[in-house]
Amino acid sequence: MPDISLAELETLKSGKNLLAFSHGVDSTALFYLLEDAGVKFDIAIVDYNVRAQSKQEIASAKELAVKFAKQIFELSVKLECANFECRAREARYEFFERICKEFGYTNLILAHQLDDKFEWFLMQLSKGAGLNELLGMSSFEKRANFNLIRPLLAVSKKQLLGFLQERKLRYFVDETNLQSDFTRNKFRAKFSEPFLHNFARGVAKSFEFLQKDKEILEPEILYVFENFYLVKNDINVIRGIDRVCKILGVVMSEAQRKECSRCLKFGADLVVSGKISVGCTQNFIFISPFIKAVMDKKFKEACRVLRVPKAVRPYLFSRDFDLNKLKDILAC
Repeated sequence: MPDISLAELETLKSGKNLLAFSHGVDSTALFYLLEDAGVKFDIAIVDYNVRAQSKQEIASAKELAVKFAKQIFELSVKLECANFECRAREARYEFFERICKEFGYTNLILAHQLDDKFEWFLMQLSKGAGLNELLGMSSFEKRANFNLIRPLLAVSKKQLLGFLQERKLRYFVDETNLQSDFTRNKFRAKFSEPFLHNFARGVAKSFEFLQKDKEILEPEILYVFENFYLVKNDINVIRGIDRVCKILGVVMSEAQRKECSRCLKFGADLVVSGKISVGCTQNFIFISPFIKAVMDKKFKEACRVLRVPKAVRPYLFSRDFDLNKLKDILAC
């Protein structure tokens, strides 16, 4: 039977959990694995209204929720065809985040597995990428209001499918995953599936080693106060900014990372996606949610003395932040 690591089980058993559910192979297998492990969770499912089968999936998900006494959250959306995959991802993550905030879920559980991780690796490798970009998803990611947990990253789709078939559990196959007009599907059919069929165990072990190497190269990030972070201004600074932006709910594009590098080169502040303020000093990058506020002279003068970038001052002022907490940190 596929395994969930003990560390992830401890995190899940100590929190309130929401499973992103589609009723495909991955999320259905994870549903039963979590249930077998004694993890309490509810489910959230999205209907994009592009396949007739999606109505059956929703109906079956509701039956599962009743059978196992789960609360189920459903979102029905209709999206433009242009850049559909990106729009669908944005829609479901906005939905999941809203549910987590409203109902106090501390962990959002995602059913990404080894095949997904390897497909991402190959796609990034084809474009040109560093270690951080190649590895992409990780088993635990901190967000502003909840954690992302991916318990299946060391488990292949073949293992999950075998688990479902052995126990004769119902699942659905999304036929759009077989269409070759999506880039990810091309990589899956031509490269990742044939390779993992023979070398899944070795690939999982390689990712384990690479993750340890990545942790050695991780940027230094300091959590200071409610959604306010400092990133050490060194060779890894862009990766640090990128990670904090993810925590605060914004996934930076390559164009935004380049613009960020350009601004830092000239010591200029910037705002990312109209949501996140990034301020630059010689030793630290200051990051906070972007807001506008009228500040009093005393606060502005204290910020000037401490060399707190103008970009983050309104947020700190609005949160009544004690600037004395920065003195020791900035002195390092």
